[in-house]
Amino acid sequence: MSEKAAKQLDHDPEKGEPLAPVRTLDPRGSIINIGTLRLDPAGSALIPPPTSDPLDPLNWSQPQKYACISIVCFFYFLFTYQTTAPIPSFALLQEQFHATYTQVNWTFAIPSLGLALGPLFCSALADIYGRRIVIIGGTCIALVASGCTSIHGISLHGYMIARFFQGFGASPAATVGLSIINDVSFEHEQGFRIGLWVMAIDLGGLCGGFIGAFIATIDQYWIAYHVTILFAALLAAECLFLPETLFPRALVLASEEGALGNHNQEALSAETSKIKRTKELGYLSVRKIPGVIHPKPWDTIIRATKIFAYPTVVISTFSFVFFQYWWICSLLTMEPAAYATYKLQVQGLFFLGLILGTVIAEVFFSGRLSDWLVMFLAKRNNGQRTPEMRLWMGYPAAVLSSLGLLIWGLSIDKEWHWITGQIAFFLYGAGLQIGNTALSSYIVDSYYEHAMDIITFYTVIINPSAFAEPWFINTWVESSGMFIQSSNLFLHTMSLTPGNRIYLVLCRASYNLHLRRDPNLCHPPEVWPQVAKANDAWKSRDHRLLS
Repeated sequence: MSEKAAKQLDHDPEKGEPLAPVRTLDPRGSIINIGTLRLDPAGSALIPPPTSDPLDPLNWSQPQKYACISIVCFFYFLFTYQTTAPIPSFALLQEQFHATYTQVNWTFAIPSLGLALGPLFCSALADIYGRRIVIIGGTCIALVASGCTSIHGISLHGYMIARFFQGFGASPAATVGLSIINDVSFEHEQGFRIGLWVMAIDLGGLCGGFIGAFIATIDQYWIAYHVTILFAALLAAECLFLPETLFPRALVLASEEGALGNHNQEALSAETSKIKRTKELGYLSVRKIPGVIHPKPWDTIIRATKIFAYPTVVISTFSFVFFQYWWICSLLTMEPAAYATYKLQVQGLFFLGLILGTVIAEVFFSGRLSDWLVMFLAKRNNGQRTPEMRLWMGYPAAVLSSLGLLIWGLSIDKEWHWITGQIAFFLYGAGLQIGNTALSSYIVDSYYEHAMDIITFYTVIINPSAFAEPWFINTWVESSGMFIQSSNLFLHTMSLTPGNRIYLVLCRASYNLHLRRDPNLCHPPEVWPQVAKANDAWKSRDHRLLS
């Protein structure tokens, strides 16, 4: 921030305290009453701009915010936990259904199909009826489906149908869950909080195998019982501690700042004050959220399809999913076969390498380091943050995961000591956590106003990969061996590192601002002028301190 700006604002930017009202020119040259301004620790304007409304989720206390984030992360933990918990009981399921290992492996793929299709239905509903009701509804579906998987005498086909609805019910944890984190977070806080969200899904898949191995010593039915209990606990937490977070920010900002220009400000303020928002909406509101733009229920599918026109999202997502994330499914589903001579409890303990790698990477290197790196680079870039600053974390992520895949394949084929496999798991888990956080933070930072659509696209791509992989991985390993398979995975993941990162920076310049300023993606034509003006008001806050 320049000396002139600091003097004008009369405040210490390190404290992030509110400033006296100022008036500045927006990019179009018209005067806007900015009101009270607050800065982030780097001295830049807060994005998104908070209102003075105590019902604004950005103004809630830190305990309230982290209560919401904790519930979202627990739901996202169960998102993959319910998928992988039955893996250690595959031998028991083979006996129960009189099926082959490959057929039982399909029961791992089926929930992933539900996880992929669910966001196409629930995301638009969350923008219409709110986050809370959709999250609670999804949890109810997952709870009932989990109970169905424990039915004695159920057929393999019936079990797969129940597993599909398990995934379908858990799917709001991805898109709606991240939207809740967005609703309560400023841009400079997102790296750490998205890192927690990413760690939840990574740990869910790993802890499912770890804990499931011990529960499988009783029988396979208890795995279904305990997953049902966990969803019941989640439902209770949502009903008691998760308020609505969808807030009519554009309307309230317009009311406070007179940004729309075609309404009398006092009349607009009076009209806005009558609108119920967030905590005022009641315990279980099933009405449309007032004051926000309501998409059509099928708009999610249309908007997710439109995102294919934006290479920054497509290239980064496809590169991460099919060159790095995909192979965690190989490790999870082939681990029981690779360590078949060990007891179930020991097979579960072997997941500790992946768990420790994920946790240590997040605590020391992932979200917080990403936030620090962005702020450090922003200071060298005249105070301006760019989403590409997140991508630097993708380099160590790709290298660590590649080495982990290669070492693990060698340790199984050459029958090395089990600790070698644990080191390999640690490296892969650390690389996956860092890479997933880097990608998620990058695509959300790139198109903040379209976070729901971006994460829907991400979820729709990442889960079909998990659905497809179990159909061929067992056959591939049987025909070529662990070492050949892991060597191919090593080359795939290493190729992630240089090429796509350079291309992303090049294509970003021409595409990012187009998507960020294009109201067509998210809003119907009748509100384009209002949305454009409101977005201009937001942009003015981002640029006013750069002079």
